[in-house]
Amino acid sequence: MYPKTMRTTTMRMTTAKILIPAVLLMGAVACGGDDTAPGAAPSVTEMPFDVATAGNVRGMVMFEGTPPAPEPIDMASEPDCLERWDEAPVRELVRVRGGHLADVFVYVKEGLADMQFPVPAEATLVDQYGCKYLPHVSGVMANQTLTFRNSDGLLHNVNATPQVNRPFNFSQPVNMDTNRTFAQPEVMIPVRCDVHGWMLAYVGVVGHPYHSVSGDGGGFDLSDLPPGDYVIEAWHSRLGTQEQRVTVTTGETAEVTFTFNEGMLATAQVPMADPIDPHYHNPLLVHLGRHAHGGSGDHAGHTHAASTDRR
Repeated sequence: MYPKTMRTTTMRMTTAKILIPAVLLMGAVACGGDDTAPGAAPSVTEMPFDVATAGNVRGMVMFEGTPPAPEPIDMASEPDCLERWDEAPVRELVRVRGGHLADVFVYVKEGLADMQFPVPAEATLVDQYGCKYLPHVSGVMANQTLTFRNSDGLLHNVNATPQVNRPFNFSQPVNMDTNRTFAQPEVMIPVRCDVHGWMLAYVGVVGHPYHSVSGDGGGFDLSDLPPGDYVIEAWHSRLGTQEQRVTVTTGETAEVTFTFNEGMLATAQVPMADPIDPHYHNPLLVHLGRHAHGGSGDHAGHTHAASTDRR
């Protein structure tokens, strides 16, 4: 389901309609920040292999069985966000279209040895639009700019809780962009909004440009890989991970299919940094008498590393 005004690439920036207490305005200055270490090695500017020898990995992510029913989201407290959606907003734990599974982060896990790649100049965008994170799953290269945008013009909070990288937590009280980076590879990093408890996104950080997220058609594309043998991993927030080995040869495209199934919902272990506590409330908002809307989050557990996601 797509929001009404996202059918064009330009989004209308709305005027904030609330007065933000001074203490929340101060919260717009992030706790934590960019994770780039001072005195880091000079940036790599060239690919570490002859791209004329490259090959590709392309494939599909499938789902067998019946996915969980979408969960309705109560946005009554945010009518401006509710208005952006053609249909009543829902949260889909497992987004399946015609047997194809979306929101799967697919990346090269092993095989690139110590190759160092140029960091993409363009930023990856995570937009807060209609009181949702769009996209729900995204990927960046270590030290690539990650832009968090508030397109709603109302108070949002961006709280990233990695284990390897430096966490950050900042408010965005108006229409604005905030840039951050992660210095180290880490799959995956959960990001929540403390104000709207249903808002949750995931960011995968890798040390190379070979990552992709499956869309509604289930497809993914890892193009221009050096020839060699690789381990490709597919990560899903509820269904866990799968790996496949693949050989890439010059000028050829290796086809890979990952198949998840309904039974994995009960058994999957999902690699994750600090998971989200569904009973969490922002202490600042509680102090001001405003609990985070929609207190049910996307995780049931509060363990580390391998956690069972309850998005």
